[in-house]
Amino acid sequence: MNQWLESLAESVTRWLGSNGGIATATAVVVVWAACGPIFHYSPTWQLVINTGTTIVTFLVVFLLQRSQNKESRAVQLKLNEIVAAISGASNRLIGAEQLSEAELAKLAAAYQRLIAHTAAEGPTTSSRTIEDHDPAAAPPALGRSARKVSGEA
Repeated sequence: MNQWLESLAESVTRWLGSNGGIATATAVVVVWAACGPIFHYSPTWQLVINTGTTIVTFLVVFLLQRSQNKESRAVQLKLNEIVAAISGASNRLIGAEQLSEAELAKLAAAYQRLIAHTAAEGPTTSSRTIEDHDPAAAPPALGRSARKVSGEA
């Protein structure tokens, strides 16, 4: 059942974002508007489009959130793999999406300070990490140890 729902959700998501999905939605609205004179623009005529769009919107919100959650998780995993694969890169940010808003804001501010400090030094070929510049601002170790990916202790 779960596999079937996932397959259905992915198919519907692709279709909703396609030209066919847009054309179908436009056609429904055009047909509804064209029926206005036939039904004398009655409250029932208005209720049909209001009810239909409410139901579709309700379902599509959940569908889009599901799609966004899946895509976000996949992007995070890919970024984690890149960080883990780069020799000498700190793995402290692997899993940073688990930090609180306050911790993320503190980390972002520390990176802004690092950017300002690096810019003040002028061009350089050496890399800087937040841990080198401001160890107190580095996030807590998430998941794996705080060692460098290259195998340093």
